[in-house]
Amino acid sequence: MGLLTLFVASSMPVLKVLLVTAVGSFLALDYVNILTEDARKHINTIVFYVCNPALITGNLAKTITYDSMVKLWFMPVNVFLTFLIGSFLGWLVNLVTRPPPHLRGLVIGCCAGGNLGNILIIIVPAVCKEKGSPFGDPSVCSTYGLAYVSLSMAIGAIFLWVYVYNIVRISAEASSIDVSGSSVSEYTSETSTVKPESITEPLLSSKEYNTYGDSADSLPCTRFDETEQLGLTDKLKQTVGKFSSKLNVKRLFAPSTNGAIVGFIVGLVPVLRNSMIGDEAPLRVIEDSTMMMGDAAVPVLTLIIGANLLKGLRASGVQKSMVIGIIFARYIALPMIGTVVVRAAVRFNLVHADPLFQFVLLLQFAVPPAMNIGTITQLFGKGESECSVIMLWTYVCASLSLTLWSTYFMWLVA
Repeated sequence: MGLLTLFVASSMPVLKVLLVTAVGSFLALDYVNILTEDARKHINTIVFYVCNPALITGNLAKTITYDSMVKLWFMPVNVFLTFLIGSFLGWLVNLVTRPPPHLRGLVIGCCAGGNLGNILIIIVPAVCKEKGSPFGDPSVCSTYGLAYVSLSMAIGAIFLWVYVYNIVRISAEASSIDVSGSSVSEYTSETSTVKPESITEPLLSSKEYNTYGDSADSLPCTRFDETEQLGLTDKLKQTVGKFSSKLNVKRLFAPSTNGAIVGFIVGLVPVLRNSMIGDEAPLRVIEDSTMMMGDAAVPVLTLIIGANLLKGLRASGVQKSMVIGIIFARYIALPMIGTVVVRAAVRFNLVHADPLFQFVLLLQFAVPPAMNIGTITQLFGKGESECSVIMLWTYVCASLSLTLWSTYFMWLVA
């Protein structure tokens, strides 16, 4: 298949995304005032809790079987490798550009955590519908493509909230400690200049001194460590509580992850699958209703992405070398390394010979940073404006990068 045909097939989905994104940005303008901040927040909540889980549940339930589970085992490994290699590239970007301490975790997070769900949900079905697509029948391609992307979204969400969340948290807390430490040192240096002659009042009055002295002489002070009084069960609960608060288990089991779990259960349990999936299933209305809600996810997500990117135009004062470093890491270095990884996996028969599955694995190395990284920065109040600028320029560059890499990937797997 010619490169020109593949280029047209890969560019059309990106152009569709750009047009809908532009509409979202237009609706978010002040003088239009439709997709306001409150409106985006409410719509995003509906998509997060309803549309995304419905889309994932419906597609996984229709396509997941025991045989496909065996074939998809490399997907979690591939996602792990994108985060691992991206973290190393982010460390190199920090080493070269030397951003402020509170932004180092954000840089690593943007290089490691790719948009493994929303962008792929938009791109893959659109590629399947193009005439020049090398993936066969459009309906079959869309069904299996959405199943692959749904699994990618669920796994990506777990890695994002387990790894990127804690990287950004550690960076934000470390910078806060540095600031508080410098404040304490300044306070100490100021108070240390006070002369002893300037202290005219005793720290304790004679009455208070006698009171404390009498009590100290009459009754010895004995202290008990609270941890020594706790039983084994209480200590375990305390440890689990601290671990859960640091790991943010609530975010870990996001609605998309729960949707994936439900989809796996329905697809793998024969009784549930036979009763809900198929034209003759007695409870097929549940599957149809779920898919109806899930179909709203793609256009609404695209509009929200466009509206959110508008915030990057209003921010300023961001280190240009840092943004350029992230763009280089995500769109040049990571896809090149990912191509070697996936092709090596295919060569050693670790990945089955499905061109669409290989295409999704390759795309996982070429997507822009996850939009949820902006949500993570808002949780800690560090790097929000910088993150909006990074998202703006990385998603602008993604329009060209995704087109070129999609063309190359389709030519590679065809």
